[in-house]
Amino acid sequence: MSAPRNPWDRSGRPPARPRAPAPPSPSAPAEVRSAGREVRIHGLNAVRAVHARRPDAIRKLYLSQARVADLKPVLAWCAAHRVGYRIVEDGDLQKLAASQHHEGVVADVLREPMPGVQAWLDALPEGPQLAIWLDGVGNPHNFGAILRSAAHFGVAAILLPEHARLDVTGAAARVAEGGAEAVPLVRLDSTPASMDALRAAGFSLAATLVDGGDDVFARPLPRRLVYVMGAEGEGMDRTLAADCDLRVSIPGSGAVESLNVAAATAVLLAAWRNRR
Repeated sequence: MSAPRNPWDRSGRPPARPRAPAPPSPSAPAEVRSAGREVRIHGLNAVRAVHARRPDAIRKLYLSQARVADLKPVLAWCAAHRVGYRIVEDGDLQKLAASQHHEGVVADVLREPMPGVQAWLDALPEGPQLAIWLDGVGNPHNFGAILRSAAHFGVAAILLPEHARLDVTGAAARVAEGGAEAVPLVRLDSTPASMDALRAAGFSLAATLVDGGDDVFARPLPRRLVYVMGAEGEGMDRTLAADCDLRVSIPGSGAVESLNVAAATAVLLAAWRNRR
């Protein structure tokens, strides 16, 4: 199956785009590129999700010949809007994605602006709401898995501390399977100010502990709740846990010490959703 007409000329140079910033070099490592306004993502569902929700964010697309049929609507949009794309070999995709798990497509997309916590709260609809505060989570695969679970359970936002470096990367977007487009990221202010703002909006904060907390399946859970999740290795900061309104744990057999943060997040989200 042939692709829609590619707007690139024979030299491989894209047409002029007066409103678009000059893109970083395609050969730049993904982690370097992701520090600017653009991020390089990969994965079929990740790219489809960007196209479905905010196609204007797509700046460039690379794909294998085998993905032409799967991405025909995306390619048609690119051709109609003079967004360059290239059909490349698997080795090129591996280099572009800095990963073997590119699923046949890589895209350079604009990052979505990250609102502050008060702006997010002001726009939040009334009624039951669930959010996740990530306190020190850093692994992009865990982050992607959390985004996927958050999208599945209808989480209102992922809240990130003011100095956190965590952001959507190519690996996180692929693991999220489209969830990175479904759940907004919100930048917190200082911890005390953010807690005050969340409580003023009717939220309770739940520290999630490996042990020592209330059984999350047995205790009532507030209709507006923020789960505060700790880092992969160290767990939750104890001072932050003490400042939360409740502390919950996931009971288990004891055969292993705990679930990893992504698996634990999915269980906790399901526990809250079950009450609704």
